[in-house]
Amino acid sequence: MIVLGVDVGGTFTDLILADLEKQELTIHKTSSTPANPAIGVVNGLTAICEKAGIRASDINSLFHGTTVGTNAMLEHDGAVTGMITNEGFRDILHIGRHQRPQHYSIMQDLPWQNRPLIRRRYRHTVAGRLDAAGQELIPLDEDALRKAARTLAAEGVEAVLVGFLFSYVNPMHERRAAEILRNEMPDVFVTTSADVAPQFREFERFTTGAMSAFIGPKVRRYITQLQDELSLQGLKGELHVMTSSGGVATPKMIAEKPASTLLSGLVAGVRGGAWVGSHIGANRLITLDIGGTSADIGIVLDGRLTEADARSASIAGFPVMLPMIDIHTIGAGGGSIAYVDRGGAFRVGPESAGADPGPAAYGQGGDRPTVTDANLVLGRLAPQNFLGGDMTLDTGAARRVITQLAGELGRTPEETAEGALTVLNSNMANAIRSRTVQKGIDPREFTLSGFGGAGPLHAAEVAGMLGVRRVLIPPHPGITSALGLLTADLEYHALRTAFSVKGNVDHPRLTGLFQDMETELNDIFEQDGVPHAKRRMLREGDLRYVGQGYELKIDFPDGPLDHSALEQVWQDFHDRHRAEYGHAFEASPIEIVTVKVRGLGEVDKLGTPPLATAAGSAEPVGQGRCVFRVNDTLETFQTPYFDRASLPTGQSLTGPAILLQTDSTTVVPPGWNYVVDKFANVLMTREEAQDADQS
Repeated sequence: MIVLGVDVGGTFTDLILADLEKQELTIHKTSSTPANPAIGVVNGLTAICEKAGIRASDINSLFHGTTVGTNAMLEHDGAVTGMITNEGFRDILHIGRHQRPQHYSIMQDLPWQNRPLIRRRYRHTVAGRLDAAGQELIPLDEDALRKAARTLAAEGVEAVLVGFLFSYVNPMHERRAAEILRNEMPDVFVTTSADVAPQFREFERFTTGAMSAFIGPKVRRYITQLQDELSLQGLKGELHVMTSSGGVATPKMIAEKPASTLLSGLVAGVRGGAWVGSHIGANRLITLDIGGTSADIGIVLDGRLTEADARSASIAGFPVMLPMIDIHTIGAGGGSIAYVDRGGAFRVGPESAGADPGPAAYGQGGDRPTVTDANLVLGRLAPQNFLGGDMTLDTGAARRVITQLAGELGRTPEETAEGALTVLNSNMANAIRSRTVQKGIDPREFTLSGFGGAGPLHAAEVAGMLGVRRVLIPPHPGITSALGLLTADLEYHALRTAFSVKGNVDHPRLTGLFQDMETELNDIFEQDGVPHAKRRMLREGDLRYVGQGYELKIDFPDGPLDHSALEQVWQDFHDRHRAEYGHAFEASPIEIVTVKVRGLGEVDKLGTPPLATAAGSAEPVGQGRCVFRVNDTLETFQTPYFDRASLPTGQSLTGPAILLQTDSTTVVPPGWNYVVDKFANVLMTREEAQDADQS
């Protein structure tokens, strides 16, 4: 069984090929092709097959992480989208909620008002109304609906959302409207709010549906084009696409629910980091995925990827009501530009030099100082051994732009370069604190896993700022997201609104809701050809105290949900509320708002990491002058450069050191020890003396 993981990033497309029977891995990086990402995938497929000595037809499954939908949202570059909704509710998407996202700002950026996904001119209303119980009050005006469809078609609309009140209880009006629209506009992407997010809260439901429509045509075209291109290359294996919840789905499911890919590429990295960590017993993990333009932060708590809740799940500022792994992204990467702002403050990012022209060190015309240039000036990158020697960095160009910035600051080039790294690392450390300390989680109890092209360069110093004592660098940090793709199962979700209060629960009805959802998901797995023995159904529910505005997710047991079964659910909610907020209201009634089933379909994937094979020796392949800050003073060290693949396993070594490999460079600062474990991970730990100094 041969499987291929392909993660398309903004600069590089990363590939990892795994022969599951031989436990052999082959990796490859190729330039991304933003105008048509499928071309970069095909280029990488051809190259990695040649490197592994196989044909594309030998690959049984291809797992893919894509940023097509993400970029469409971030760049506001989606389809011209229309909407059909109830009379009198044309402006729900504009009004939003009464809460102010930024309580004290008089210049708030409200994306749903400043850059709406659906402009008002394309929002049409029709008569038709259901009550809160899903009973029809006013029949759907089908003639008005057809008229609106013809108007939208004449205006060049490419996608349409149907969003009616109380469709989460009874979707009959939405489904009928969608049927009519598809007949009237056969070439237009049509979706409904109940198909995307069948939950109460109409603003969030409609907004999530609007996202699906906004990115739908672009995602569908890309997936179709990718399938066609792969078929031309002779690939016969199944294509699976990573979703925001951490599982994968078939192209058919992605075409129907494109919004499920909004975090596709980002989630794969967290999955990869969690998978590597799980095999060394690191079940409490902070993942730090640093690329060229951004740093993506995820938290793995007791072996589970932390999920975003209804209060914080968003994309490009728009609320999202979909299952999503909690990933916090900031503008911090190798291409982040260092500058002095108008107030005289020294800043790094979020603006990036991108891939073209890129950092000055790339020699492609970049003339602004970046983090990559700063690392090169400080000796932390080997100019002749970048990307495994495939690229030579221009040290003179990097020093020139850093020197120009140093002149503005009145500092030396080394002070300026180190200052840029300190600012960047502080930004990332603060972002991690927002996901840990501010939620009552002590990051010092975690291992920090650094990956991505630039993660191993910064991981140790970020960890030091947080008081984290152990850092994990995976064997192939630059392609960890691609690796994560090969660890996922098929994953689908179903949900129902329940609204049941403790003491007045209709137990047969509640059990029936879960059974209906399990049947729904089993039907999908049947279409996908997943055997019963490889299916798992996980029950969950969103609960709150009566009167609260937000819910907490709680696991539900299998089988009939009688009084005794729910007693444990109630207690779990109290415990979770206490852990989340510091208190629980044991005497207050609890309400079940939404019930959910997460269906997992097992697919062939990576089992355990391959064992390190090279005996190795700790012989440097070179050395250079590296600058580090020690006890608040810049010091220069003659630092050895090692070929990471040649390092021995199990031998404790001491920093400073620079570890070279094709897809990344690892920096071991002074005061850190490191060892290569049996899985070829690099584990760094801070020396006890340094811990004592910082305590």
